[in-house]
Amino acid sequence: MRRLLLLPALTAALLTACTGTEEVTYAVQLNVLTDTDASGRATGLRALNTDGGAVNTVTVAGGVQVLPTSSTRRVITVRTDAAETRAPDGSDPQPFADPGFTPCYTRAAQDAARTRLLLLSECSGVQRAALFDSASRTLVWSALLPTYLPPVTTTDTPPTRLAVQGDVGLITRARLNGGSEVIRVAVPTTGGSAEASVPLAIPAVFDLAPYGGRLLAATATGIQALKTTGEPDSATTLAAFGAVRYDRLWTGGASGTLLAAWRSDVLAGTGDTPLRLWDGAATTAATVATLSGIRDLTLPSDGKAYVLAGSGLNRYDVTLGLSTGNWAPRTLTTLTAPLSIAWTVPTTTP
Repeated sequence: MRRLLLLPALTAALLTACTGTEEVTYAVQLNVLTDTDASGRATGLRALNTDGGAVNTVTVAGGVQVLPTSSTRRVITVRTDAAETRAPDGSDPQPFADPGFTPCYTRAAQDAARTRLLLLSECSGVQRAALFDSASRTLVWSALLPTYLPPVTTTDTPPTRLAVQGDVGLITRARLNGGSEVIRVAVPTTGGSAEASVPLAIPAVFDLAPYGGRLLAATATGIQALKTTGEPDSATTLAAFGAVRYDRLWTGGASGTLLAAWRSDVLAGTGDTPLRLWDGAATTAATVATLSGIRDLTLPSDGKAYVLAGSGLNRYDVTLGLSTGNWAPRTLTTLTAPLSIAWTVPTTTP
């Protein structure tokens, strides 16, 4: 009987000895846009495992952003002239529908469930928005935005940001006389084509993110929920992050309850600034690390956070960090000019 019990272990040992390697199965995979050119667009899409090992690299033209999909089996790549979903290794591009105009895509955003994709096109000063169904890649609506008169850009000028909730798109952009302005785009209740609202002057908004059934804005006085008009509501400031400024927001995790926030080190005038993470329940957001030059961040369903900071891809153990304070930081690899990161579930081979 003891000989029979030993057979499985012995067989596994022999297989390892014969091949010299032991296959590791990864729950998720990473996709990173890298090698940005003089225009700030990426020219390569790298598929990496969550230990930083290379899986595949494909060439892209004018890479803007990568985003996960609701199915998690494909990744969205947004380029200046098109958007598509791809297999986890970057192959098999399947394009989103024609938006009805020649696009110059510059930014993208998703709703909390990742069922809608909102794209902003900026061609020669003309801004248009297009909303797509992510699963079918079909166009829901497109709209011309009101004429934009941007202020002189400084390091402190609020960036243009997007958010989507249901079939409603929101765009915030810097206002000529200071602060930001918000535009709401939706199909009227009476039907017809999507319409853009008159820009509404609001306090400066530095980032937007869907979280907990609301849209959140990073402002100079904290992270606040948006009113239905698109204006930040100071009465909803998240106490866990304090009434201080943040410049970037990210959401994710297995149940969508994680919220990460970071203030740009360029604006703070310091070498490193805290990356903070909240689980939606604690009284105070935890500090994951102090970092400079964060380009992007993704929070998959594997209990980790993957951060593009400078040229490094860093991993932090969120599950361990929230429970013990030990984030087990590790730099997985160094990349050439990384721009954006997303996650997928790799295809398993029988």
